[in-house]
Amino acid sequence: MRGGSETPGSPDVLAFTGGGTGGHIYPGLAVADRLRELLSVRGRSVRFVWLGSTKDSDRAAVEAAGLEFIPIPSGKLRRELSVENLADAFRVLAGYGASRRVLSKLRPRLLFSKGGYVSVPPCRAAAALGIPVFTHESDFSPGLATRLNAGIAETVFVSYEETRDAFPPARRPSVVVSGQPIRAAIRSGDPAAGRSRAGFPEGLPLILVIGGSQGARRLNDLVAAALPELLPKACVIHQTGPGNPGVPREALPPGLEGRYRSFEYLRGELPDLLAAASIYVGRAGAGSLWECAAAGLPMVLVPLAGTGTRGDQVENARWFAARRAARVLEGRDAEDPSALVSACLGFLEDAEGLRAASRAARELGARDAADIIARAIADRAWGNPS
Repeated sequence: MRGGSETPGSPDVLAFTGGGTGGHIYPGLAVADRLRELLSVRGRSVRFVWLGSTKDSDRAAVEAAGLEFIPIPSGKLRRELSVENLADAFRVLAGYGASRRVLSKLRPRLLFSKGGYVSVPPCRAAAALGIPVFTHESDFSPGLATRLNAGIAETVFVSYEETRDAFPPARRPSVVVSGQPIRAAIRSGDPAAGRSRAGFPEGLPLILVIGGSQGARRLNDLVAAALPELLPKACVIHQTGPGNPGVPREALPPGLEGRYRSFEYLRGELPDLLAAASIYVGRAGAGSLWECAAAGLPMVLVPLAGTGTRGDQVENARWFAARRAARVLEGRDAEDPSALVSACLGFLEDAEGLRAASRAARELGARDAADIIARAIADRAWGNPS
């Protein structure tokens, strides 16, 4: 089956898939947004459809970006043995069947996958129907979903040059180092607007803390314990994650309560806050790292490690640290408030070191991956106009 419009005269369709976390949603939306601009210039009317999980948060993010959303059944992919694997196997099969029915009807020109367990059935169904598949991996080492999808993808985009070597030699010619797709707004944040949104006085550096995904509570506790030593030197704006409270006013150092603000989630204000901040403190998920890099923001990273993680955040964090854009807290330091204070003040009290880290971050984030991937998709789907 060749991709094309569902009926004569109807718009061509491009399909997207991925989900489970924001890291498998927002980079794909960045590609879709750039594709809209590119195809508009080329005079093409295109219908964008996203095949995603049944999570309400995934649907909300995709629909807010103006894409149609079609939920499909999905089961998690586990490397370890588990009784849950049997039930999930049936969900994966159901997801494949649902994906095949949807894609047979839509007949998209191409399917772009941003990964996550939900993406595997749509990619398999697309390949079976003769629909070209492109996929992107954000992390330093490919996750299981990407490894499975890469076997049937025409092109595999990766964020790091070193990631190419993680694929079998026969697959490497189809691997393209694009960088990480970043929302366009991230590159155009206004520091003055960020300061205004935060409501902090001028003259003090701003530490932006991002929690809210895996391990958010432990990170929040670490930051709370460090505040008595951080607030005399800086203001702190803290994303705690949905359902996680910030530090109560009465627990803050007396007289410094106005230097701390917490939010469960930062949305449209995030680009301005990234531009206003002096340093970022948080985990080392690929999405956050590359958004900080695009904003030229030095990082203090506390990557998830140990049981329940495959170590991807540690690899991501070490890569940025080796290029002098970040400092990393691992092992006992990741649980030690004094180590966090030392890393933060080490940046804030060294103006030249802070500027150097900012330059290093910005250089790493300079590549416009959304544009690279969008042009590749458009050229594959309709041919290169030039």
